Amino acid sequence: MEENSNTLITGVEYRSFRDDVLKRIRSAQYEAMRAVNKEMISLYWEIGRQITERQKTLGWGKSVVENLSRDIQAEFPGIQGFGLSNLRDMARFYAEYQSNEILQPLVGEISWTKHIIILTKCKDTQERRFYILATKKFGWTKNVLMHQIEGKAFENYLLGQSNYDKTLPGSIKNQAVLALRDEFSLNFLDLSNEHSERELELSIVRNIRAFLLEFGNDFTFLGNQYRLEVGDQEYFIDLLLYSRRMQSLVAIELKTGDFKPEYKGKMEFYLNVLDDTVKMPHENPSIGIIICKEKNRTIVEYALRNSTSPIGVASYSLSPELPEHYKKLLPSSEDIARRVNILLEGD
Repeated sequence: MEENSNTLITGVEYRSFRDDVLKRIRSAQYEAMRAVNKEMISLYWEIGRQITERQKTLGWGKSVVENLSRDIQAEFPGIQGFGLSNLRDMARFYAEYQSNEILQPLVGEISWTKHIIILTKCKDTQERRFYILATKKFGWTKNVLMHQIEGKAFENYLLGQSNYDKTLPGSIKNQAVLALRDEFSLNFLDLSNEHSERELELSIVRNIRAFLLEFGNDFTFLGNQYRLEVGDQEYFIDLLLYSRRMQSLVAIELKTGDFKPEYKGKMEFYLNVLDDTVKMPHENPSIGIIICKEKNRTIVEYALRNSTSPIGVASYSLSPELPEHYKKLLPSSEDIARRVNILLEGD
């Protein structure tokens, strides 16, 4: 019997067939966009090369960029991407990357707009490499990239204190490390310097969207004072988040004083209970973050040394700037390169 053309097919085999087709379409669209992006950046690179070399060999000044922009606009009315500012960026992009053995191979990895954000806001080679590779690996949008740079994600990654690399599966440990800040900038909170833990928690809840952006673009808020019941007693986690990318619950404890070693034991208790009573079978282990007003780095290292639960310890500030002494804590250039390799190229 011939099937009616309007019959709705809902079987398992059809759904599998449909999902495969949709997946292939999305993959083809992505590959097409990548091809277009690489071709466009190749063009911009070549234009930047020619501008730079002619300025050097023929003694042309800045006016060549103005003339070229005007002539391109006249030849292709309404064309985008060849204004005066963008042509200058092409020349600078080529001049700064063409002899850089680390950055030159990464030219085609992300979009032009994201390259220019990194070029203009970051000066150090390893810092630029970090943001290029992180943008590619984690799919950061332009706005997320801007937020990560403004939030000093590079410096925070290098200084972050956690045991995630030893306690989490390889598939998510890098994402967890990147989500953790060494110091969270909570300047969006309307708080005085003197505030209670409850005031801190409620202010974060009122500004939850800005708070979630501190971690990335795939975190959701499950609740504050999240209730756990163990042995007929109640316990409450200050904040509970969920990472869709990592498929992990993220428990956060807030402290308005210095970090104390006993905070680690309490967090281990929460994570064990979450894994046994809340975590779904397909999800990854729950992750803990203790955020304190201050922390002694040596005490944190000792506290986390033998812990088998994934815990990170951070401080927080109501100022948008990283403390000046952070610059003195940054590792050597060789160690920075090694850690960037581990995060962005390791399994």
